[in-house]
This record gives sequence, C-alpha cells and structure tokens, in this order.
Amino acid sequence: MRSSQTDCFEPLWSSAIRWLSTIGLAIVMFGCQGKDRSLMVMHQERDDWAAGQVIDARTGLSVPMGKWLEGLAAYDVIYMGEEHHNPAHIAAALTVLTSLIGEGHRPVLAMEMFGWDGQQALDHYLASQKPSRLEFLERSLWKQNWGGAFEDYEPLMQFAKDHQLPLLAMNPPKPLIRQVVKLGLVQAKEQPEWRRWGMEGETIVDDPPYRTRILSQIQECHGGGSTEDYQTMYEASMVRDEGMAKTVVAALQRALPKGKSVQGPVLSYTGGGHVQYGLPVPNRVVRRVPEGLTQVTVYMTTFEEGRAAELWQAMKEGIADYVWLTPQGSQGLPRRCR
Repeated sequence: MRSSQTDCFEPLWSSAIRWLSTIGLAIVMFGCQGKDRSLMVMHQERDDWAAGQVIDARTGLSVPMGKWLEGLAAYDVIYMGEEHHNPAHIAAALTVLTSLIGEGHRPVLAMEMFGWDGQQALDHYLASQKPSRLEFLERSLWKQNWGGAFEDYEPLMQFAKDHQLPLLAMNPPKPLIRQVVKLGLVQAKEQPEWRRWGMEGETIVDDPPYRTRILSQIQECHGGGSTEDYQTMYEASMVRDEGMAKTVVAALQRALPKGKSVQGPVLSYTGGGHVQYGLPVPNRVVRRVPEGLTQVTVYMTTFEEGRAAELWQAMKEGIADYVWLTPQGSQGLPRRCR
C-alpha cells in the first residue's frame, strides 16, 4: 500500500472537506486495504494491456480507438472519471471533445472542478475577449472550491472558449457541503445555504449499494472517526453527487438540436469516484430522467502492470463501461487514500 492510515481528522470535518474534494483518486477502484491477490488471477488475454488503450470492461479487450470515439456521439451523457491533475486525462477528454465536434456535435461540458457559486465568473471568462486569469480565479472561488494548479484544467476551459461550448459548474458550493459535514444532513437542510442554492425541493437518495461502497471507503481511508463523523461525511458525499446529477440533468436540457449541428451530448468530467459502478452520479441522473436516456462511463486510470489483476477484478465488478489506461502524471503514481 502507498497510503497510510495515520492521516486522521484534525479536526475530522476539516479533513473531510479535503477528502470530498479528492474522491476521484484511485481509492475508489482498489480500496485502501490490501487484497488477497491469490483470488485475482490474471487472465492471459490481459497481458497485452498498455497505456493509451481503452478497454471494454465487459471483455477486458482493447477497442479500436477511432471507431469507439465515433460511437460516443450516440450517447446522451458521457461520464469521464479522472485521477486529479493527470495531464493524460485532460488530453483524453480533449480527444473525445474534438471527435464530437468533428462529427458535427456541440457537446455541453460539465466540470466538477467548479462550484455553482462560480458559474457567473465562468460565463464571464468564456465570453470575454481578454479575460484576466487572476480575476477569474478570485471571482470563481477556485481556491476555496477546488484548489491546486488551475493550469491543469485550463486546457478544457480554453477548448470550450475556442469552440464556444457551454461549460457548466457541477459542484454544489463548498459552504453548503461544509455545513452537511459539520451539522449532518437534517440540520443542514434547515440552513439558509440549502435554500439559497435551490436544494429545498431535492430528494437526497440514500441508495443501499452506494452506501455500502462509499461508507466503507470513508472508514478505510480515515481512521479515528466516530460513527457520527462517518455518517455526516457520507451524507456530504450524497449531497455532492446528487447536486452534480442535478447539474447534468440541467445540461441535458440544453442539449437540443441547434441549426445544422447537434447540441450535445453532455460530457461530465469529474474524479473517477463519481462514476464508479454507476452509483454516485450516473444512477442519480437516471432517476431524474424518467423518460429514459443513454449514457456511458469511462474510467481513466494510470496503468500499473503490477496491479493489472486488481484492475481486471474491478472491471468484472462493473467499475465502468470502459477503462482508459494512461501514463502516470507528473506527480507520480496516484495515492490510494488521502
């Protein structure tokens, strides 16, 4: 294991906020605890996996890239789950966007990296002829809502700007999530922040399979918390995923025929933790669209030959529809927990 169980909450709710902002890490695939590798036998057909391939999770076989990219245009929503700050994952998303535009589509891009309270600043930045990066970062509350190097995600913003694509902030604002972690969901619903962001009419679905997987990840990666601590962290996770699903559905409403081009599909770009097993965001989107829709999940991960058997096991359990194997980022191999 690369991670340590010693990074406990000091205080617990403060560290919880940081964890919720980095839930896309590879913890969601492999977990925090060691696994019995004797139960994970590497299939001979997986020996030729390599960075740069897209793997069909049903078969474990790589797919022809060009044909696969063309097929993505048929979906209403494409979910791409990243390891945060890996340039290869940004490049993968740009490849998908470029392919969609090449086929005459006008994708709607939705990004986890921006909070709802930054949407106005985001719109202004995209519309401005000479935007000020510093002013944008301040007005969009980048440091408070996300942090890290803005330059890592700037290529996606620039692409949207260059091609005049809609770009939606996916994340509920950090103050709202902080209240859930500190107070719990019941009390948070009584606060002005909940009503301010139009959440009073929202149903936060506590799905048993989601609870089993997410709560166990929280407990495995963060020792030293009480039952109440873990519960409020879990509730905050539910609110974030429900809020992001709300944003995706709003994006779908914008994905309508427009002139000679087709507006859409929606490309949801988040950490991998929000697409895993379809549970966090995709299933919540399905519940919100009773008339039905088509969607596909693409889990991007640094390819490590030594963990190929575990990766195959995750595929067999339904981690995603497709897994995009990439080189590691400049920060090295992803840590399993933070």
